Amino acid sequence: MRLIPAIDLKAGRCVRLLRGEFAAETRYDAEPGALLAKYRSFGADWLHVVDLDGAFDGGAANQAVIAQLAGQSGVKLQVGGGLRDAAAVARAFDLGAARAVVGSAAYTEPDQVSGWIRRFGRDRIALAFDVRLDASSTPCVATHGWQRQTTLSLWDAVALFESADLVHVLCTDVSRDGALSGPNTELYADAVRRFPNISWQASGGVRNAADLHALARCGAAAAISGKALLEELIPIEELRPFLPNA
Repeated sequence: MRLIPAIDLKAGRCVRLLRGEFAAETRYDAEPGALLAKYRSFGADWLHVVDLDGAFDGGAANQAVIAQLAGQSGVKLQVGGGLRDAAAVARAFDLGAARAVVGSAAYTEPDQVSGWIRRFGRDRIALAFDVRLDASSTPCVATHGWQRQTTLSLWDAVALFESADLVHVLCTDVSRDGALSGPNTELYADAVRRFPNISWQASGGVRNAADLHALARCGAAAAISGKALLEELIPIEELRPFLPNA
């Protein structure tokens, strides 16, 4: 399993949200380019970048930062946040992203998004399904920067793309995002069991190396970690098994 460090950008600065709430924001002094260099020195080969302004209102406040990050060597960027049409996806690639992460549009326009997978390539598009568990513990998709809750299950959402040659799915349990409460391993184990041909990226709750090992045992292809890495909660020695260039 690969560890992919995450940087969330708001107005060009590194921040973290708690459980997807824009009002529950923690700002960090770390400069985005310095963070990328730090994670590259650890051995990371991918960086997950979330454009929160784009996710919230389609704003372009972070594009210059994303282009700067993409211009650094040794680390590929997967970029998400507000990529709701083909032009926005193409713009992410123009900025230097190696992979575009499509969220809300996968729910609102699945046929169009299937076309983007075919157009841009199966390895260049990841679908991001942010979920909250309903009363029966079914993971249901949240959209538009987690501001809108749907009744569509994660399983039905992924099934919409079975004919589109979908490879990469990033799934975030919103209730655990930024909370350092441990990942929802049952969710990811179920996801791998239901869709074994998908490369699942697990996001939300990672707090220590034991969590990373637990996700690896679930069969996750990658784990996304933001806050635990920003706050240096996991010793580098314990991260190395999950960093390809360590």
